[in-house]
Amino acid sequence: MPNLQTLFLSDNHLDGTIPPSICEIQYIWILSLRNNQLSGEFPQAWSLWSEIKVVDVSRNNLSGNIPSSMGIPSSLVILKMNNNNFGGEIPSSLQNCSELSRIDLGSNKFSGNLPSWIGSQETLVILQLRSNSFSGHIPLNLCHLFYLHVLDLAHNKFSGTIPKCLNNMTSLGSEKSNDWTIYDYAEQTTIMSKGRELEYGLSNVDLVKIIDLSSNNLEGEIPEEISSLIELSTLNLSRNHLHGKIPTNIGNMSSLETLDLSHNHLLGEIPQSLSSLHYLNHLNLSCNNFSGRIPSGNQLQTLTDPSIYEGNPSLCGFPLLTKCPGDDRPTTSGNLPVEDNDEDGNEKLGLYASIALGFITGFWGICGTFLVKKSWRYAYFQFFDNIKEKIMVAVAVKVARLRRWNL
Repeated sequence: MPNLQTLFLSDNHLDGTIPPSICEIQYIWILSLRNNQLSGEFPQAWSLWSEIKVVDVSRNNLSGNIPSSMGIPSSLVILKMNNNNFGGEIPSSLQNCSELSRIDLGSNKFSGNLPSWIGSQETLVILQLRSNSFSGHIPLNLCHLFYLHVLDLAHNKFSGTIPKCLNNMTSLGSEKSNDWTIYDYAEQTTIMSKGRELEYGLSNVDLVKIIDLSSNNLEGEIPEEISSLIELSTLNLSRNHLHGKIPTNIGNMSSLETLDLSHNHLLGEIPQSLSSLHYLNHLNLSCNNFSGRIPSGNQLQTLTDPSIYEGNPSLCGFPLLTKCPGDDRPTTSGNLPVEDNDEDGNEKLGLYASIALGFITGFWGICGTFLVKKSWRYAYFQFFDNIKEKIMVAVAVKVARLRRWNL
């Protein structure tokens, strides 16, 4: 099969090793072996694949290092080797692949520093390296990835601070996008969001915009610049060593649906601007040092789970049971302070007073007139006497007719 261009053997029960002879398919364009039970190392003779675009061997039991020859066929666009047992470092030869769009090496045993050359891959849209043993600082060069939609570095050993230049990722700050579709390849992209794996196809993965730096050793403050990423839908910075306050302008991130800042050392009050996030449906601020009253209004009124804020002893207000200073009585079942209910009570009292005043005015307006005007009083009762007589006559006539018919 030397002229074979596409090889799809995904989602089967293939086992054993990948035969080295597969490298003899010189003109192969797409190689998809995902979701099988293949083991052993990946073939080394990558240089024979001069036109390869897609390599997807995810969800197998493959091991060893990524072949150093991988970057020789510089046409590579998609590289997915996630959920295997690969180890070692990312080979520098990959920087020759100037058209790389998606890299997923998650859930392996890779280690070492994240190479700075990744920031020069200007076409990169998805970078997923979660659940490995990468260490060192997050390279500032990542800020040059203008088309990046998904940055997932969770569950590693990264240290240092969060780069302030993340706002340079213009695809997360505007509707700018890149055409990175590989035709004839029905790719499935797995993304961790809201604590579970979600599958996305070609039709909707372009809509997903995520930064996940959770479960690392990051420290310092959350950069204020991150608030300018108005197209970002998920921000997960949980389980680090971050301190300082939540950026004041976080409410500018108008597309945010998921925000997880739990298990850090953040402090201060929760910004009121958080209530401006109309699409927010998953929030976790637990296990920090926040203080003051929990903000309310808009979308925050629908997030009623107290666990969102647990582990912050100095927080108070709904939905926690802890009352804030100045709260004389607990909140009502409708989540409104007692002061608001007092205002409602005053309104009802005014309504009842108006009804009583109207009744008194109407009653004495009529009865008082009868007491003063004798002629009106006589005419009024004479009118009702006439009505009564007419009714009695009509009833008597009706009864007489009924008796006559019965006879």
